[in-house]
Amino acid sequence: MIVTKPSIKIISCNDYQTMLEKLERIGRVCYKSEGNIKEGSAERFIAGILERGHESVIEHESITVSVICDRGVTHEIVRHRLASYSQESTRYCNYSQDKFSGQITCIDLASGFGYDLDDEKDRAKYEVWKSACEAAEAHYFKMLELGAAPEEARSVLPNSLKTEIVMTMNLREWRHFFRLRSAKRAHPQMREVSDMILKEFSERFPLFFAGLLENE
Repeated sequence: MIVTKPSIKIISCNDYQTMLEKLERIGRVCYKSEGNIKEGSAERFIAGILERGHESVIEHESITVSVICDRGVTHEIVRHRLASYSQESTRYCNYSQDKFSGQITCIDLASGFGYDLDDEKDRAKYEVWKSACEAAEAHYFKMLELGAAPEEARSVLPNSLKTEIVMTMNLREWRHFFRLRSAKRAHPQMREVSDMILKEFSERFPLFFAGLLENE
């Protein structure tokens, strides 16, 4: 069994300045103020409409992200319905194959929950989790040996199983996503993934996600 940490990668989007200029052109249609477009006006205009809560304008831009996480986290992700998803399928993927190194891969529980593995209690919880995942792996491969199809054998795979999901959301929905999934009350493993995406977005597209890093 392989244990890995979650990760994210932006795989499709316009560059920041293109986004701003496109959204300014679209947003000014509402006010018929296209004549006010000039160099440097886009950021000021978009900042103003966001401050007024006119977020429908930013629905005209989207970002696509690939996320490596566990299947439990993806169950929360896909509840966001104003989005498109493509996900690694346990029905069709056979983890005994060489391209999967003949093993299942699980997302490290200690990472999302902040376990200190030098702490006796955290170490004990971690070892129970790891043992359970290894047992699930053994039973999965046993079912395959007995002739079960991957879609049958997957029934014993753990929630911690690594998966890849590609998700596309418009900017408004991304803002909504972060308000829920980077909140302190969010599930720790979900918040871990959300915070990684938000940090990347805040660096690359600062105006659209300003202030959300401090989301409570």
